[in-house]
Amino acid sequence: MDRDVSPPPSKRRKPSPSIPDTETMNLAKHLSSRSTTDNIRIFAWNINGISPFVQSAKPITSFFPRTSVSTAPPKRSNGTQAPRVPSIIPTASLRAFLRRHNWPHALLLQEVKISPKDERTKRAVQAAINASADEDGGPSYTAHFTLPRDPHNAKGFGGKLYGVASLLRDDFCRHRGVRVRDVDWDLEGRLHVIETKDQLAIFNIYAVNGTDSAYRSPETGAVVGTRHDRKLAFHALLLEECRRMELEGWRVVLAGDFNVARARIDGWPNLREWPRQHCVNRADFNAKFFEDEVGLRAVDVWRELKGDEKAYTYYPRGVAWGSSCDRVDYAIVSRKLVEEGGLVDTGILNSPAERGPSDHVPLWVEVRVPREEDDRENRSGANREYESTR
Repeated sequence: MDRDVSPPPSKRRKPSPSIPDTETMNLAKHLSSRSTTDNIRIFAWNINGISPFVQSAKPITSFFPRTSVSTAPPKRSNGTQAPRVPSIIPTASLRAFLRRHNWPHALLLQEVKISPKDERTKRAVQAAINASADEDGGPSYTAHFTLPRDPHNAKGFGGKLYGVASLLRDDFCRHRGVRVRDVDWDLEGRLHVIETKDQLAIFNIYAVNGTDSAYRSPETGAVVGTRHDRKLAFHALLLEECRRMELEGWRVVLAGDFNVARARIDGWPNLREWPRQHCVNRADFNAKFFEDEVGLRAVDVWRELKGDEKAYTYYPRGVAWGSSCDRVDYAIVSRKLVEEGGLVDTGILNSPAERGPSDHVPLWVEVRVPREEDDRENRSGANREYESTR
């Protein structure tokens, strides 16, 4: 029977309650203890497919048991095998995630794997993010999607590949005058831009993964290069989009999966260097967004606030937790925002519990856009200081 997909009704068998780890609990206390009137909290997470979050054919606990055990626990320093330790997997619920993290203003999802024609799943996501809203007292959210529409480079799996979705708090959108737009140079569902009336542009990004597979012209279908070539072109097009906006006075926040580790500190146990094209892609990414004078000269938020602290965002499934991992998901912000004191805090939720059914863990960033009142106050203060020195 053809019917809408929806989250399991509340009267079905309820899953065991999730048990957040210590870092998650401390984060919730930290966020709830501060005022978020002027600050904007943004979470980004490559979820590797939306299906577990809207599955209704079976109770969700039949897909993701409450605990799982690492198949190959790491050895101790003395060479003996460490005991198998169960890792908690929270319920695959978007509403639970939003509630657990104190209702962020934006949750940016990458690799949602929704066909552009699948209206039922999009409606199911919308229902899932507001499930139990009357009971938990939290704010309502609206889901915004950019899905693949490239007829030659995004046709596998029935169109269920790539794609981004942004879950935005409705009160945030009303207060900040938010609009969400696509870009005309992306047909693979890899990004959209969330713009606020105070000129903050938040990019939800799922960057191209460089491979030797063919990249075809979206217009003709002819092979015009490899996915490595398209990755470099994606960098150039994204840079152009960001620079144009910065020249118009926008502060830019880029968040999501960039499919590249920046440096040796960002890969464990090793940084991927073969095939050599991965090194070319890495150098291009660093140059365009951080290093070149003619590039964006932006700020890697984690390195800016955490220094050389090691943390990773990609933890492949099927291997022991932490035995192989990379930092390939980032929050990147305009240097202007940092100079204005608009960079507040950041974190990476690198635990098996927060990874959930994905192979990436979420990250978050908190920013503050100076208000007009702040600008006037700063100017007044500068004037008073000038007058006092005359």
